[in-house]
Amino acid sequence: MSKPLNPGKSELLAPAQTKTEIAGPTSPAPHPHPVTPDGRYFVVRGRLWRTADPSLSVDQRQGFVDELMSARRAVRTAKLAGDASALAVARGAVDGAKRALGERGPVWWAEGAPDLNRHMASNTPYAQWFSEIYMSDNPGEHRADKSSDKAA
Repeated sequence: MSKPLNPGKSELLAPAQTKTEIAGPTSPAPHPHPVTPDGRYFVVRGRLWRTADPSLSVDQRQGFVDELMSARRAVRTAKLAGDASALAVARGAVDGAKRALGERGPVWWAEGAPDLNRHMASNTPYAQWFSEIYMSDNPGEHRADKSSDKAA
């Protein structure tokens, strides 16, 4: 049984789950980045990013992912062409696909917990959890070590 990450904020967190449990039995592959115990965010370079809505069916999710990838290709094409109006349309399509996936816009959970998307994990109720997983992946490393490395 895992302990709450921050006393008083445990309503945001569920017991730790495996990547497969978070992804669900019909989801594609487990997430390649650490996923918060409640499955709401994954962490890249210390920053929280909202995961897709787990209530989406595999077919729905894949359809939205396909739309997202197509929109991202359209962004690249518009940038290369220097076409500002096409770029605006393509960026709108990216935003629409991300909203459909639940990665932007209203949160997909019902508990009323705040949206911490793009927050640094160390500044959120997930700080202790993140510190524990970070240190388990980087034994012997401390914040002081990083600053002294930069000075050298």
